[in-house]
Amino acid sequence: MPQDYRRFNGPEDSVSYKRFTKDYLKPYNILNDELLNAKELRQDGRALTEARSMCMFFATTQVVSQAKGSAYVERDKTKIICSVFDPREIPHQNEFSQLGQIYCEVKFATFSCPRKRRPHAPDAEEKALSVALRKALEPAVCRHLFPNYQVDVFVYILEHDGACLSNAINAAGLALADAAVPMYDVITASTIAVVGDKIFVDPTESEEYVALTSPETNINHGVIILSMLPELKQISDFTHIGSMDAECITNAMDILEKECIKIVPHVQKVIVANLVKGFEERKKLEKEAAEREQLLNTKMEEWKKLLNAG
Repeated sequence: MPQDYRRFNGPEDSVSYKRFTKDYLKPYNILNDELLNAKELRQDGRALTEARSMCMFFATTQVVSQAKGSAYVERDKTKIICSVFDPREIPHQNEFSQLGQIYCEVKFATFSCPRKRRPHAPDAEEKALSVALRKALEPAVCRHLFPNYQVDVFVYILEHDGACLSNAINAAGLALADAAVPMYDVITASTIAVVGDKIFVDPTESEEYVALTSPETNINHGVIILSMLPELKQISDFTHIGSMDAECITNAMDILEKECIKIVPHVQKVIVANLVKGFEERKKLEKEAAEREQLLNTKMEEWKKLLNAG
């Protein structure tokens, strides 16, 4: 493979120095014990059933000028940017499709993950996240309104500190609304991590890591992501990674549904603010257009007088 001589290329088989630090080499038991302190609180001071405060939830739209619609979502240290582009004809399509398609691509920034440096080429995790994002968005979009066309959704994860898929779904829903893509309802998503009898709502990256790497097979462990259409009370997608019994999954779904509903007012606030801003800009443009037309009419009258007088 040819190398890029415009930059300093490291060896292809290099190993990150973080693998040799004390924190990286900690065994599973110590990592599990460090999740909660003596007061049964998490490292950031939250309770088990407490999500990251909505004060830490920041979202905005119209951040990518080249895209039809875009959104930026930041929840504490998890930062995600999403861009949506105009519908285009489905490439390499031989048969006519009655339903439009949604093409999703999720990409981690090379510096986004705390445990390893992400490669430039798409890996298996990014492809799996892209498929999960597409499955979550398809029930929310009115795909029958653009047959034989596809909408491109690109998600770029700037920093990963847990719940990246659920926040990517929230960002994609905002970006689709900003792009005026017809939707049945605003889509929201939330994540929980399960370690034994403990359920971590809106987990951080370290909590997700412990939940997914549990060596014990006789206890519940894993991560659950649920996305839903709150006004219609319908679940658009349910992603389950790990090993859990039916009772644990049922309790987790009840918690996730409540967390998804809590996000709705904040998403609606961003959409309404975007609409108000759009109306104000439209009024401003109409006023400027009227002033230019009036000035042009005045000039035309002056030219007519000069022609008639000459």
